[in-house]
Amino acid sequence: MAESATTGSLAERLVNGDKRALARAISLVENRDPEGDRLVAELFPRTGEARVVGLTGPPGVGKSTLIGAMCAELRKRDREIGVLSIDPSSPFTQGAVLGDRIRLSEHFLDPGVFIRSMATRGSLGGLAEAALQAALLMDASGKDDVLLETVGVGQGEIDVVDHADTVVLALMPGSGDSIQALKAGVMEIPDVIVVNKGEHPLADTMIREVKAVLALGPDRPWKVPVVRTEAMKGEGVTELVATIDAHGEHIAEAGTLAERRARNLRAEVIGIAAARMRRELEERAGSDPDWARLLKRVTSREIDPATAARELLSKTRDA
Repeated sequence: MAESATTGSLAERLVNGDKRALARAISLVENRDPEGDRLVAELFPRTGEARVVGLTGPPGVGKSTLIGAMCAELRKRDREIGVLSIDPSSPFTQGAVLGDRIRLSEHFLDPGVFIRSMATRGSLGGLAEAALQAALLMDASGKDDVLLETVGVGQGEIDVVDHADTVVLALMPGSGDSIQALKAGVMEIPDVIVVNKGEHPLADTMIREVKAVLALGPDRPWKVPVVRTEAMKGEGVTELVATIDAHGEHIAEAGTLAERRARNLRAEVIGIAAARMRRELEERAGSDPDWARLLKRVTSREIDPATAARELLSKTRDA
């Protein structure tokens, strides 16, 4: 009873905009505390109001600076903002390597902006399992916009598509990574493309190359725009936010916003289930003697990994 009452109190404070309650709630889900799951379950009916914008792109492109400039622009409209910066995991502590106090520092004391860094903890797609729940908690706390900044891991971070209403791909001039991203199929991800560091001598060339690649793609109702920014100076950011607004209006009018969100939630269910199943498999592989013997047969080349995997899954289903 006391545990339930505590969760209820925390939920009430979070809904009323208490930043400490939100921070505590996110810590619970990040630490895989069962109370965190209960809290998300209680608050889930109050979600679905926030606009979720995903910002992705190669390392060094200036995603954090762009996010900071976008926050400044959105705050001019008195919008409440939640920022989730998804960072590489420390191999020792599983914590976020880059801290929210270092980046986006000018907004840290703004009561209308809540910033949190989270670790990927090995998530191949660049989004942590807990980040999906943290975004829901930010939504429930009354944030108008939730900005997801994902670690730059190239094509592997495409799962940002499954968790955002609008996806922004950030590129920078003179970057081989950016050109490779275009060629690797990452161009299928974004709804908006931003070329940051727009004062670079190769910016015009970069923009032409991006537009050329886009012209080769399939014909879609939404023509992906290319926006030039100089985030350090705040240049082009008003246009970027206006373009994100335009995309939101487009998918709302086309009736695809609800479809996107349904797809996103489906992907979230599967993603969380897969992550938890993986942890369960790893735990059992380390503690179950039968599983240990099976894995030893692989290392001795008696059976192949795929056969062993089928046996593991069969044992799991029979358990």
